[in-house]
Amino acid sequence: MHSRKLIQRSKDILGGTPVFRGTRVPVKTLLDYLEHGNSLDEFLDDFPTVHKSQATGVLELFKKSLLERKYESAA
Repeated sequence: MHSRKLIQRSKDILGGTPVFRGTRVPVKTLLDYLEHGNSLDEFLDDFPTVHKSQATGVLELFKKSLLERKYESAA
């Protein structure tokens, strides 16, 4: 799924913070939840306006972005 279908950014919504499309929930909130050991289901329970397909779609976008990056070898 394309990022424009999942994420929106508008100066009228939280001052331009990237949010899940159609919500006022910042995408960063999902990452914060996961970073602190919370599950995806806990995030979805706490933010019912975000659909599971949106959350998993954003995670897939992040994964794809990381895997497509070119990294310098550590060796």
